[in-house]
Amino acid sequence: MYSTVYIKVYELVLSMKVIFLVLGGILNTNKKVKQHAMVFGVGAYAQGLMQLLQGDGAEVSAYLTRSDRHYPPTLSGTTYSKEQYPNPCELLEINKPDFIVPMSIDWHTQEWTTELIKMDIPVFSPVGKGIQLESNREFSHELCNKYGIAFPASYMVHTAQEAEDIVKSTSVAYVIKNPLCSPSSPVQAMICETVEDTLDCLKTVDCSEGLFLQEYVGKREVGHVVFVSDGEIHSLITNQEYKRAFSGDMGVTTSIPLGGLAEQDPDDKYGLAKELIHPLLPWLKEVGFKGAIQVTAALHKGKWHVLEYNVRIGATCTAMLLPMLINPTELMYNVARSKPIAPQFHKNMKFSCSLALVGYGYPYVSVANQSYHVKLKEKVDCDMWWDYVAEDQQGCLHTTGQRIADIVATENTLDAAIIKAYKNIRKIQCYSSYYRTDIGQSKWPPGEE
Repeated sequence: MYSTVYIKVYELVLSMKVIFLVLGGILNTNKKVKQHAMVFGVGAYAQGLMQLLQGDGAEVSAYLTRSDRHYPPTLSGTTYSKEQYPNPCELLEINKPDFIVPMSIDWHTQEWTTELIKMDIPVFSPVGKGIQLESNREFSHELCNKYGIAFPASYMVHTAQEAEDIVKSTSVAYVIKNPLCSPSSPVQAMICETVEDTLDCLKTVDCSEGLFLQEYVGKREVGHVVFVSDGEIHSLITNQEYKRAFSGDMGVTTSIPLGGLAEQDPDDKYGLAKELIHPLLPWLKEVGFKGAIQVTAALHKGKWHVLEYNVRIGATCTAMLLPMLINPTELMYNVARSKPIAPQFHKNMKFSCSLALVGYGYPYVSVANQSYHVKLKEKVDCDMWWDYVAEDQQGCLHTTGQRIADIVATENTLDAAIIKAYKNIRKIQCYSSYYRTDIGQSKWPPGEE
């Protein structure tokens, strides 16, 4: 009697164990795998991307590609400096990330680039010829001519005298740009609105790498961001960047905007992707392009003209776009592998507003800039990332450069996003700092001045 009961109990336990194993297998199959994204970058943009992906459930880390702005990324994950790992491939062998996100295009010109590509780790960036869409302005100009895309009259020159001769013979104003786009270029864009301004700027510009002259076609400037994957173009947002140093579009052009706006635009309602990116599809397929494209354009004589292409989401666009997306980590991972994608958006996150807090003298790094204490007067209720900020031995924050912090607010309406961004940037206290007070008061909707 005892043995019979024992056997039945034993059989019941075995049956339950099998059931639990089967259920466990089903649950594990459905469990979302945490992907590891490694960001190549520094400062607010690396910190912001890491934090946004981490909030989406990803494991994140960063390879710090420059010698400054290390503190912000450490707040969002594990970091490794180029001093520790001059060649990141050794680090990649150890960490084995699922994909890499370079924040700058100069990753493709390093001594270790070829080795990294051979490792076959998915990179959220075009590789090879696709990089030229941003890096080589003359190439993108010729590509637009080939595919019938409007592009302002432009010239590649090698000396200031050549440039001066062109300005005088054509009698129009030009934007002076670097011919090879790079963060280390000696030339930052100089937007000249008159012939006289153009000639004045040519007297001081560094011509060691040559110059790219692009006819100035007005202030009706706007951007549009798409993801390209598996030979398909997917529209995401239309955006506006405020690139002048001061409110009212006063002062010099800065390399990184002082603020911006973004709107969900998967249907490309302003026609920017249709006119300026979709005609490039044959070339994009030819070079196996995968990654992001941001086109910046100006409305001139009733037609959109390409000003430039970027093959990254962009310093400010990243932080405005990702909060709008459902599952941004999975989406970026699939783009990095050039797999089919179907971007989905949060219905109540239609608009973003970004603001930058900067210090006296920005963007002139030669201006003496004393280190000042930085503190939050109260907790922010939107996204905020530090840039040239570090922590001292007492645990206090202080500035290490002129860009101090970036604020990004994402809401259902444009007005709500702008109001929230300004409410939060006022919570940061730092002597000798300022921000633009006119984001959203001009240039929107797209096509406006």
